[in-house]
Amino acid sequence: MTRPDPVAAGLLAGYLLDRLLGDPRRGHPVAVFGGWAGQVERVLHRPDRGAGVAATATALAPLVAAGLAARHLGPSGQVVVTTAVTWAALGGTSLAREASAVHDLLARGDLPAARVRVRHLVGRRTDDLAADEVARAAVESVAENTSDAVVGTLVWGAALGPLGVLLHRGANTLDAMWGHRSERYAAYGWSAARLDDLLGWVPARATVLATAAAGAGAGTPPSSVVRTALTDGRDHPSPNAGPVEAGFAAALGVRLGGRNDYAGQVEERGLLGEGPPPTIADVPRASALADRVGMVTLAGAVLLRSLRR
Repeated sequence: MTRPDPVAAGLLAGYLLDRLLGDPRRGHPVAVFGGWAGQVERVLHRPDRGAGVAATATALAPLVAAGLAARHLGPSGQVVVTTAVTWAALGGTSLAREASAVHDLLARGDLPAARVRVRHLVGRRTDDLAADEVARAAVESVAENTSDAVVGTLVWGAALGPLGVLLHRGANTLDAMWGHRSERYAAYGWSAARLDDLLGWVPARATVLATAAAGAGAGTPPSSVVRTALTDGRDHPSPNAGPVEAGFAAALGVRLGGRNDYAGQVEERGLLGEGPPPTIADVPRASALADRVGMVTLAGAVLLRSLRR
C-alpha cells in the first residue's frame, strides 16, 4: 500500500490543531520572527529600495534555510515539521474569535468598545465609524485574512511543503511591518510589499474559487462570485485583496468597499458587490463563510498532494 503523503498529513494535522487550539498564547513563532525582522530593520534600514531588498532577503534567510532543511527529513519528521509550521502560520481560528468579539460588542450596543476591538483586525482609523462601518471593517478583514492566513498557508504548503508555508507567512509578516506608504517605508518596504503581492496572487485566486464553491452551498451561484471578483475586484487598490473581498461580497449578498481613512490618508477602495451594505448580522455570516472556504481549500490541498504522489 502507498504511504500517505507526509506533507498532506502535516497540513491536515496543523489545520486541526488551529481549529482546536487557535494561536499559541505565548511565544508565537510569528511574533518571534517579527522580533527578528525588527532587529534586521534597526541595522539595515535606509530610505531606499536597495536597503529594503537586502533587509527582506536577510529576514527571510533563516526561514528559507529551515524549509530547505526540512526536505531532507524522513517521512515522520516531515509530518511533524509540516504540522508545526502549518499550525503556526494558520490564523483562521483567531480571526474568527476576533470577529466574534467585535460582533458581540456591536450586538450589545457598545460601539466605542467595538471601534477599539476592530483595530485588532484592520489598520484603518475607526474612531468615528458607525456600527455598520465597524461591521464592514470586520467583514472585509475576515475576507482578506482568510486568503492571507488560511488559504495562502494551505496552497503554498501543498506546492512546496514547509518551505512554502514559511516563505509565504514570512513575506506576509514583513508586508504587515514594512509595506506601508509612509515616509519611512515607502522605499524601504517596497520589496516586502511586492513579494507579498507575488506570493499572494495564486492564493487570492484560489480563495475566489473556494468562495464560489462554499457560497454554492448557501445558494449563491458560483458564477456570480467569480464574475464579481473579476469585475469589481479591479477597482480595489490591492491586486489580491480586491478579488477576495469582491468574491466574499457576492457570496454574502452585500456590498463592501468604499472610503477608508488610514491615519489621515483617505483611500477609495471601490464598491465591491451589488447588495446592501453589511450590518452587524453579517459578521458571523462572514466568519461562517471563511470557515467553509478553509475546509474547501484544505480538501483541495490534500487532494493535490495525493495526486502528485
